[in-house]
Amino acid sequence: MPSRGAAVRVVLATVAGAMSLNARAAGPGGLLLVANKGDQTLGIVDPVAGKMIATVKQSGVTAHEVVASPDGRTAYVPIYGDAGVGRPGSDGRTIDVVDIASRKRVATIDLGAPQRPHEAVFGPDGRLYVTTELTDSVTVLDPRKNVVVDRLPTGQKESHMMVLARDGKTAYTSNVGAGTVSVIDVAARRVTAVVTVARHAQRIALSTDGRFVFTADQDAPRLAVIDTRTNKLVPGVGLPAVAYGTAPTPDGRFLVMALPGASQVGVLDLKSMEVVKTLDVPKAPQEVLVRPDGRVAYVSCDASGQVAEIDLAEMRVGRLIQAGPMADGLAWAPQP
Repeated sequence: MPSRGAAVRVVLATVAGAMSLNARAAGPGGLLLVANKGDQTLGIVDPVAGKMIATVKQSGVTAHEVVASPDGRTAYVPIYGDAGVGRPGSDGRTIDVVDIASRKRVATIDLGAPQRPHEAVFGPDGRLYVTTELTDSVTVLDPRKNVVVDRLPTGQKESHMMVLARDGKTAYTSNVGAGTVSVIDVAARRVTAVVTVARHAQRIALSTDGRFVFTADQDAPRLAVIDTRTNKLVPGVGLPAVAYGTAPTPDGRFLVMALPGASQVGVLDLKSMEVVKTLDVPKAPQEVLVRPDGRVAYVSCDASGQVAEIDLAEMRVGRLIQAGPMADGLAWAPQP
């Protein structure tokens, strides 16, 4: 017969094990979505198990980005085309609508003409904002009816990526070939400023407090920084390598940056504006998504078809999650 102390240890171990299982079952409260360019699928990743649990075939070639509805039930996948930005190739004109629970495409929205739809963002008004490069605009959709309801001009070519201010009143687009950022008054449907940031720009991020817009110079290892109060450049930040996707942490302390040429992720301290950490990841990191709880950043790695999981508390690379070939755009679908 076991001693009383041994029995207590068994009970405590059992309780601890149950708590661990329950915590694991609860997970981080959502699913990770990945746009796999190589096989034209939407990957659905269980972040607790650290594995891709399903794929949904896209209706066309090829999606670079994905966004989830705020309730986590639906994914929207803009079909961009088979070329890089500014390069000749097919021009997408549709957006796939995917029911995440059933893992099925339930609708395809036709924009009416080839437009190269790319980045999709939900606004606080419940509308879906999508950059449409060939029309130098942001197309606005009503996701309840899956129809176009408005267009916002960008005034620039190759408007590729975008962010919205938290209140939804201002949109910022990164215009790749123009090397500019357009500042758009959403209600007035007009461009209020165009900020030249580099010869070529790329992805774009907004600080958690809305104070700064960040975009990476594609010809030099430099982060361009725009003060949103003045819509003017402030001193940029030198980086270890040319950056691509960036994302702030929810507490506003850091900006996590993909550095493709170096096969690294950099962490910028937003108070000192200094890079305080670099981490090695698989080749060609692309997009950065910081989980809403702020504990983890996910970084898609194009060349390996993996997603690197970054522990932001310990500033280290955790698991490498196998996604699909040429993994690119990322989105978080909260638990419905």
